[in-house]
Amino acid sequence: MNDAVSIATAVHEGKVSAVEVTKAALARIAMRNHLFNCFTTITAETALTDAARIDREIAQGKNPGTLAGVPFAVKNLFDIADLTTLAGSKINAENPAASQDATAVAKLKQAGAVLVGALNMDEYAYGFVTENSHYGATHNPHDLQRVAGGSSGGSAAAIAAGLVPLTLGSDTNGSIRVPAALCGVFGFKPTYGRLSRAGVALFSSSFDHIGPFARSVQDIATVFDVLQGEDDRDPICTKRPPELCLPQLNQDISAIRIAIAGDYFTKGAEAEALAAVQKVADAIEVTEYVIIPEADRARAAAFIITASEGANLHLEKLRRQSPPKVSRPQDFDPATRDRFLAGALIPSSWYLQAQRFRKWYCDRVREVFQNVDVILAPTTPISAPLIGQQNMILDGKEILVRPHLGLFTQPLSFIGLPVLSVPIHRQNALPLGVQLIAAPYNEALILRVAATLEAKGVISAPIIFND
Repeated sequence: MNDAVSIATAVHEGKVSAVEVTKAALARIAMRNHLFNCFTTITAETALTDAARIDREIAQGKNPGTLAGVPFAVKNLFDIADLTTLAGSKINAENPAASQDATAVAKLKQAGAVLVGALNMDEYAYGFVTENSHYGATHNPHDLQRVAGGSSGGSAAAIAAGLVPLTLGSDTNGSIRVPAALCGVFGFKPTYGRLSRAGVALFSSSFDHIGPFARSVQDIATVFDVLQGEDDRDPICTKRPPELCLPQLNQDISAIRIAIAGDYFTKGAEAEALAAVQKVADAIEVTEYVIIPEADRARAAAFIITASEGANLHLEKLRRQSPPKVSRPQDFDPATRDRFLAGALIPSSWYLQAQRFRKWYCDRVREVFQNVDVILAPTTPISAPLIGQQNMILDGKEILVRPHLGLFTQPLSFIGLPVLSVPIHRQNALPLGVQLIAAPYNEALILRVAATLEAKGVISAPIIFND
């Protein structure tokens, strides 16, 4: 009973109480979290109170929701009522507590899920490794000497370690998909604007998405369906009616046109990452390749836009000439500060040109999806690097680890495409991820393909530390 849907079913049927499930999750966290450093806050008291309420509702014949009694945790940039939203920052720790839950947190609670805590991340979501200088590095459950990925590293590692069955993260340039791949779990970035970001500390407003991590396609679809819906608190949240994906998971995929991303997405990766894509392709008999044009320029433009927008959000704290109580450059993670300072120096003409290119690129990718429905690509160019590792060798060249973990995720975030990173587990080797990519608002197609792959045993997310 490790997946969310099974837990909720057992709670609904009275086979186990929500309090028992919650106590078990809290015990696992207390016993194992010191190994992984996933959690920055544990909300034990309120979790047990919420679980007891769910049990009372069930005893009264009420339905507490689809996710009744399921423990979950969220990246610490989601507002949690009565807690300070850290966003991985030392500076934010001095802020007042949030007055209400983020919309996504509130929706999961309304569905009966039980919040047990907040999770570690790269400071201000700017990074791919979750080596946070204030709250420590999150360790990969597959190898404690290796990174969990980022910036939602705590969210992915908590799933892989079996601490909780559901978590939420955010994705700007790959911050859900990269840690999902490196930790060997499912990580879903829906279409930009599909899910509300209200109550979430943003990094780059024109890029930021939220999405779930889980150990099964069914759990991902269930959470996605719960989180859908318009929200006046988030101006970019879509007004489109929800499309429930869970009922579609078992539909045949033979009519779905699937291809492998060629050119850019076959370069700059270790052979094992490309072999993972081929394994998925072989399982569903995919032989066609498509080219996503100018993906390299899309990645470069993504760097410019996100660095500029992120720096602008924190500019007053970065300036030494700001008032003493506002100027806090010394209190940033040094790596984050340096990237923000570089972003602040980007000429406005570059930013504007990058946005113009973004429109052109969107039109070109739209043309690609006239001939294909789902595209396969590697999630990361390598498996999880060592904590503290600065450089790696790809294509015979020595390059920096941190920025290049997003090599294959950034061109897709750039125009807000829906993407699911699915886990490929290998005997005596670290896991890898494969991206399933679709046109905007085609999440159901992605999840149907993933469900077929899961049924074939090609993709899976086993718990590394089981009870």
